[in-house]
Amino acid sequence: MTAEALWCTGPNEAALQPAALGDGVLVNTLYTGISRGTERLVFEGRVPESEFQRMRGPAQEGVFPFPVKYGYCAVGRVAEGAMAGMPVFALHPHQTRFRLPQSVLSPLPDDVPPERAILAANMETALNLVWDSGASAGDRIAVIGAGVVGALTGYLLAQMPGADVTLVDPNPARRGLAQLLGCAYASPATAPRDCDLVIHLSATADGLAQALDIAGQEATVLEGSWHGAGEIPVPLGGAFHSRRLRLVSSQVGHLPVARLPRWSYARRMAKALALLADPVLDALISGETVFADLPARYGAILSDPETLCHRIRYEPS
Repeated sequence: MTAEALWCTGPNEAALQPAALGDGVLVNTLYTGISRGTERLVFEGRVPESEFQRMRGPAQEGVFPFPVKYGYCAVGRVAEGAMAGMPVFALHPHQTRFRLPQSVLSPLPDDVPPERAILAANMETALNLVWDSGASAGDRIAVIGAGVVGALTGYLLAQMPGADVTLVDPNPARRGLAQLLGCAYASPATAPRDCDLVIHLSATADGLAQALDIAGQEATVLEGSWHGAGEIPVPLGGAFHSRRLRLVSSQVGHLPVARLPRWSYARRMAKALALLADPVLDALISGETVFADLPARYGAILSDPETLCHRIRYEPS
């Protein structure tokens, strides 16, 4: 039995090529999702050499920079064993079928359709950001960058009692999305000030500078972007020290220390999937492409600022 996967073969080049099935239970892929920010860095060859090992994705094949098979938002149907017929989420690249240990396959809740479940990895990141942020009821919160992770983070925070949550993004088309998710919208020029918490997710130097600028006295700025190769200027002059700001990093690869005694990665993923039951989150799926057409469209999908989560559909096996 063989499988076909999307490979990044060189800077801004992609192709469908044979791939290893792996070991474990066979899963036939139904959908995968493109995580635009990280996959764009991989596609453009901008993974820093220092991060080649830490950036390895589950079931990755090949090595950075190229050729490499990369991705982590897959939904499929189990084809054998005790879970046969069950739809599951898995951290796996874009590939027609694969094998993984049953222990790392996450069954979908009955009220979460496979088409939406591709958001699970992004929701897992958003949940970790909320934990790391220390957000509390009644806070004035700005989330800078209304991509998929930013939108999901705002969606979770907006459900906190009394919280005033604003998605800050230069794209005015994000206004309707923000309102749909229970958040206010602001352009960078109209962002709220004196925030109790600012979460930065734009992956730009300007966005980080604004996060520091709009944070209130002794507030927390949570940096959730991954900037890839290169240096990002951070304006630590001005009022940074006099306002006693806290600049904190967050990364989904590790659970927050305070939750380690009770939470496992499996429990966090199960909760992320359960949080996808709301049909309003379908608004985060910004397009769909058939797998066979993906190499020709991949670059355009990654470079399009209108892309949120782009879904890849696989033909029945």
